[in-house]
Amino acid sequence: MFTGLMANTWIAASVVAVIAGMTGYFAVLRGQTFAAHAIPNGAFAGAAGASLIGVNVIVGLAVVAVAGALGIGALGSKARHDVITALTLVLMLGLGAVFVSMSTQYAQETYSLLFGQVTGVSQGEVAPIAGLGLAAALAIGVAFRPLMLTSALPEVAEARGVSTRKVDLYFLLVMAVATSMTVPVVGALLMFSLMIGPAAAARSVTARPGVALALSVAIALAITWLSIALFYRTNWPLGFFVGTGGALFYLVGLGARRLAVPRSLTRS
Repeated sequence: MFTGLMANTWIAASVVAVIAGMTGYFAVLRGQTFAAHAIPNGAFAGAAGASLIGVNVIVGLAVVAVAGALGIGALGSKARHDVITALTLVLMLGLGAVFVSMSTQYAQETYSLLFGQVTGVSQGEVAPIAGLGLAAALAIGVAFRPLMLTSALPEVAEARGVSTRKVDLYFLLVMAVATSMTVPVVGALLMFSLMIGPAAAARSVTARPGVALALSVAIALAITWLSIALFYRTNWPLGFFVGTGGALFYLVGLGARRLAVPRSLTRS
């Protein structure tokens, strides 16, 4: 389970889980879960186009993901944010459909781009994934305070001279970078589950930012490791374990919070 290609799987998937937990926390906190869904799924078009012309898939993912993030960020302030996000997603999916229809490896390529190929991570892919993961983590660390301030108190942030629009665009670009290194591993569809499930579960347990962020990363790692182990033992689809794992952790978090409320009322 921990030798050969599986060793690459554990390393790459762990990096993906950490970045998914970090970016997902801010996506949930900022109410940008739709964008967290749109960018990975829309970036599928870049991967399909890159595969079609023989370019590195990560390059295609990065180009389209960044373009989508810039489009959502630039136009989101001029119209309803959800509408712009939806239109951007539709456009990118349309391009992806064209690229896939032109490919001679339709079924295999489409499945791997949508659901990932976690057991097919080569040694050469580990370094780029780790590098992009480190870049995304550093980007979040550098802008941690502005991200927190514009997420929790946008009016206060504007009063202090922190542009919420610029921070929004910055965070969307961070999500684009995260998407570029995660889609080849867990796929466009599973990335959304791995970003939102752990973050929502963490926020349901605690409102303390630092604790919630750390918990989101820890849950994402737990889901990823458990899913890989179960996939290896059962040969069931990895997506089943990732998706249900995120939902179960969230339900457990909600249950824990509801149990904690009566206790706090009793003590008061």
